[in-house]
Amino acid sequence: MMTFELKFIDALRAAGLEPAKADIDADGALHRFRVAGDKSGSVNGWYVLHAAPVPAGAFGSWRTGESHTWRDDAIKTASPAARAELRRQMQAAKAARTEEEKRVRAAAQTKATKLWLMAKPAAGDHPYLERKRVKAWGLRQLNDMLLIPARDAAGQLHTLQFIGADGNKRFLTGGRIQGCYYAIGRVRGAVMICEGYATAASIFEAAGHAAAVAFNAGNLGPVARAIRAKFPKLHIVICADNDVATPGNPGLTRATEAARAVRGFVVAPDFSWVTA
Repeated sequence: MMTFELKFIDALRAAGLEPAKADIDADGALHRFRVAGDKSGSVNGWYVLHAAPVPAGAFGSWRTGESHTWRDDAIKTASPAARAELRRQMQAAKAARTEEEKRVRAAAQTKATKLWLMAKPAAGDHPYLERKRVKAWGLRQLNDMLLIPARDAAGQLHTLQFIGADGNKRFLTGGRIQGCYYAIGRVRGAVMICEGYATAASIFEAAGHAAAVAFNAGNLGPVARAIRAKFPKLHIVICADNDVATPGNPGLTRATEAARAVRGFVVAPDFSWVTA
């Protein structure tokens, strides 16, 4: 493997999108791959890598909607002609990626709709719900899997989250998550945005406030902005996962960013009383 390919893999890893297999093709074509930690058979990651005129590429995730670009340090000494060729290559790669994304998203929507219609209303005694002590607010169930729909602000279904009896969570491959959420309850002046279903359901059951499931910390901001655009005068409260044991506390950090973006508020559990 060439040095620039190793650098490219390092960039993937730094962005949290490390390939499950370190096989990189610098052929300028669009490739999909399984991100380390994703379920077996999923191919949510994508990349494009050019070897010439200057090693450069782009990569991202269909699941999160994120995208990144990468260029080797050789770009600093590249000629004007090489730079022009690189721009042409990257523009072509972006167009190919856009078309592939449309196809992937459409396929996921079709599959999500099919599975949602096949599923039955979730049983209240599902092990996950019993363990979390919450009800199945509008959820459906397929075999032993809970199904949680991820919809955009217009109500369009994009993908599904599956939760097993053991609490294991996964998403439909290729489905859009960014800006999509699952709503619980009717909006009456305020909405509470949470990362997970159990937290959202607990808050709704305890306080009666409408809640939205964003599915992950990185999606708190996109969901908050989508809800703000739909309800300009709504009070938005971001209910953070206080990840005190994780460097940088991503749950609280992303929640704070989301609240600032929509003039909202942040609440988080206080673990200061907990002793080792």
